[in-house]
Amino acid sequence: MRFPTTGKGGEPDWASNDSVMSFDYPSSRVSSQKLEDSNIEQDNEAKRASIVTFCDIQSDDEDINEEFSGPEPDVSRPKKAPRLMTKKKGVCYRCSKGNRFTEKEVCLVCDAKYCSRCVLRAMGSMPEGRKCVACIGYPIDESKRGNLGKCSRMLKRLLNDLETRQIMKAEKTCEVNQLPSEYVCVNGRPLCNEELVTLQSCQRPPKKLKPGKYWYDKVSGLWGKDGQRPSQIISAHLNVGGPIKVNASNGNTQVHINGREITKGELRMLRLAGVQCAGNPHFWVNDDGSYQEEGQKNTKGYIWGKAGTKLVCAIFSLPIPSNSSSVSGEQVTDTLNRSIPAYLEQRTLQKLLLVGYSGSGTSTIFKQAKILYKDVPFTEDECQHIKSVIQSNVYRYLAILLEGREHFEDESVNALSMKRHSDESRKTGKVDGGDQKTLYSIPARLRAFSDWLLKIMASGNLEAVFPAATREYAPLIEELWNDAAIQATYKRRGELEMLPGVANYFLERAVDILKVDYEPSDVDVLYAEGVTSSNGLSCMEFSFPEAANDDNIDSNNQPDSLLRYQLIRVQAKGFGENCKWIEMFEDVRIVIFCVSLSDYDQYRVAETGELVNKMVLSKRFFESIVTHPTFDQMDFLLLLNKFDLFEDKVERVPLTECEWFDDFRPVVSLHRSSNNSSNINHNPSLGHLAFHYIAVKFKRLFSALTDRKLYVSMVRGLDPKSVDESLKYAREIVKWDEERPNFSLSEYSFYSTDASSISH
Repeated sequence: MRFPTTGKGGEPDWASNDSVMSFDYPSSRVSSQKLEDSNIEQDNEAKRASIVTFCDIQSDDEDINEEFSGPEPDVSRPKKAPRLMTKKKGVCYRCSKGNRFTEKEVCLVCDAKYCSRCVLRAMGSMPEGRKCVACIGYPIDESKRGNLGKCSRMLKRLLNDLETRQIMKAEKTCEVNQLPSEYVCVNGRPLCNEELVTLQSCQRPPKKLKPGKYWYDKVSGLWGKDGQRPSQIISAHLNVGGPIKVNASNGNTQVHINGREITKGELRMLRLAGVQCAGNPHFWVNDDGSYQEEGQKNTKGYIWGKAGTKLVCAIFSLPIPSNSSSVSGEQVTDTLNRSIPAYLEQRTLQKLLLVGYSGSGTSTIFKQAKILYKDVPFTEDECQHIKSVIQSNVYRYLAILLEGREHFEDESVNALSMKRHSDESRKTGKVDGGDQKTLYSIPARLRAFSDWLLKIMASGNLEAVFPAATREYAPLIEELWNDAAIQATYKRRGELEMLPGVANYFLERAVDILKVDYEPSDVDVLYAEGVTSSNGLSCMEFSFPEAANDDNIDSNNQPDSLLRYQLIRVQAKGFGENCKWIEMFEDVRIVIFCVSLSDYDQYRVAETGELVNKMVLSKRFFESIVTHPTFDQMDFLLLLNKFDLFEDKVERVPLTECEWFDDFRPVVSLHRSSNNSSNINHNPSLGHLAFHYIAVKFKRLFSALTDRKLYVSMVRGLDPKSVDESLKYAREIVKWDEERPNFSLSEYSFYSTDASSISH
């Protein structure tokens, strides 16, 4: 990614002819540098014309060939072709300055080297560590694996401690940077991805695992390189690799352990430990150190039971088991299970499933629950991620505003041209097509930045550039936001369909948010888009805080300190085949289904290609969830969300905009007050009447589908008290189900709007 050049005072020279908006795409590059730089770039690109090649494992590098020279596995991995070295050795690959002694940062993929002035622009925000923007998504050069997570002095100077820790953590944990499974061969067989995950995630994984060939004794847990003595003891009984070979460690002692001929060092250790090795015996050794001769059932002793054995192992550089190795996994599990009585075990964790159609507010409710019930709602890493997401969103909102400004400017210019054409034709018969400025015109410097930002957004590299470049462009953003043309565009934000509703909250604070020292508040987190996966699964465990004045708590019940709840949030893109995940949640106690009340006048293109009302789409999704066999006889709590927005909108937009609500005919008092939420029973507002109407519509639908009762609660996702009351209502429903109270099941109870079935 190439950024504009720097002018006087260290500010970007957006209006300069030498600095122009250009991008490095994965397959091509649009360059606007001077002729000398352009020639170098063209030479580099001649070598990089084919970015993705498919190479066999043995062609990666010589180090891997030395350690891993077995049969070539039938796999292919995308490799990044290294850049062609520039004409002058030692210069920066971007600015072509410096020499061999200039400190540079090297790309982990393509060997490109950048000086301290260019590294942040060439590598962007480094989501996968120290890689060029064009190299993101490609595996690293295996010869550089030893440098993963080791920060250079250059980055420590350029970035603060938190930023360097984040980059190094991403570099080590990023999926594409992990060791390829086919590079690890165990007992003569390359591992698959599942086997490598099993090996690395076990209780005692191999230390400093590198590409190569290893042997593994699955019974005792002994581990070592092919042809060498054991180097460590890992978890036993892992289903990885093939069966162990007799000559795995190249032993020549004619003494065998678990089918492997041991080395001379191991034989000396056995003799010093008191193990009788006469007659070329075959031993069977377990992971706890107990051994017996093959074909016999009696345990003859424990190899590592004596203190002197550990000293002998240290002398011969042989591994010894850790203190926890003597306790098997099954024994640990049994001990933990016995610590909680069986009759309480099933009741200690109550699972609540939170689902809803896209835009229903499940993400906000989930984040609100974390803030309410967690002492530390978000870790330091999560906070840094949230900050990055919010700042990237603000740049995206600004780009949408800039697109709207261009549209409004074109409209104004066309209107002025038509008016001038009419006036001048009437007076002189000639038309002067000079440069026309309108309310939406911006200076050339801001226009250059606007064009550059829009091109970045169009290329999809917005996250790679921002917010890493926030420090450099913060003054320009402030100037842009304060410009009269941008403010005039912002006043017409209602005409910009791509601008989400939450953008107003962040754009009005854009200057403060885009500062380097910005720290998101709880409200910022609640409003932020993209903080939680919109199509993934999130869960949190929590306990409701005990309150002395809580009338809902029955002292005769099981203490709440023993009850923990797990809130599981899943949001599907649609329904049908996309709902296969619900079969995983057959053990949840209650399904909390969220519906956005304010969606009744909004439309979305369905999977069939038709334009459908979003409330109708929520209804269809509700039907597909309710009728699924997994949730048969399960309680449902319907959360009618965004009531605050709904109450204001329904006064302006009739509820009958949704075809499902075409029979809404409320009887409204002529003397009702517009602010009467405290007395909804005697003089309800139109919003409360509409809320009860929608609640009854869903209750009747639920009854027709299941012949059961639906619980309904009003909620405002941004109000912590409202979310707390709704989740406590779900807790009470779970308790009622356990106690099985004798509630009336008459037809009236299904459609009633009293407090037993609808919570405000």
